[in-house]
Amino acid sequence: MRNTTKITAAVLATGALTLGLTACGSDKGSAGDKDGPLVVAATPTPQGAILDYVKKNLAKKAGLDLEVKEFTDYVTPNTAVQQGEVFANYFQHKPYLDDFNKKNKTDIVPVPGATVHLEPLGVYSKKIKKLDELKKGATVAVPNDTTNEARALKLLADNGVLKLKAGVGFAATPKDVVSNPLNLKFKELEAAQLPRSIDDVDAAVINGNYALEADLSPAKDAIVAEKAKGNPYGNFLAVKKGDENDPRVKKLAKLLTSPEVKKFIDEKYDGSIVAAF
Repeated sequence: MRNTTKITAAVLATGALTLGLTACGSDKGSAGDKDGPLVVAATPTPQGAILDYVKKNLAKKAGLDLEVKEFTDYVTPNTAVQQGEVFANYFQHKPYLDDFNKKNKTDIVPVPGATVHLEPLGVYSKKIKKLDELKKGATVAVPNDTTNEARALKLLADNGVLKLKAGVGFAATPKDVVSNPLNLKFKELEAAQLPRSIDDVDAAVINGNYALEADLSPAKDAIVAEKAKGNPYGNFLAVKKGDENDPRVKKLAKLLTSPEVKKFIDEKYDGSIVAAF
């Protein structure tokens, strides 16, 4: 059992700002106290596991008192940082954070030099083994948050299933599909629900962390998966603007991008999660 506090938070399907974070189990003073432990919010896999490795094997020697709180959604870790319930988080990529800050008027920023890993997005199915086996009118489940939905559609486009409007970038939605020869239907779901949707759809595009939690391997089970080279979706340590130079944050950033952590990621995840440093 991990030495963490597991948090289950209700997530608004719209991705709107979620208030009322008393369920975090950490009072605001202790989380924001720069002389106290560094409290970091993370999704369980792989971020929680990576932080646990750092806590158990590297933090004490570096003089870092690290506390990890696990969340099971993509909204609460940011609202918790913004409101001071935790000091930092580790769960997201830059396109997602940019979109979140814009929509919620938050000011969370990446910690310089602390991009840790990539979770390849993959297409999974119990009904087909190749994308060209998709039938006309098939239903494909995709994440419903803005950037990961765009990422899912781009993965399908890169593999010849559909075409997106030119220049749509990180904000693509099904409305931006300009060519859909199979007349695919898209089922938009909160990312954590996608693994449970596989039995009900023809295929699902699932984030790497949620695939792993469902015992799906992006390296072995995905029909197709994202390539690591040149990928903008690396996950990083993030804090509220102005906290980037906190000594505890700098220590954790250095530990998270250490040779020991790279070896841990390579050995534990065998290509399903890829170190980004």
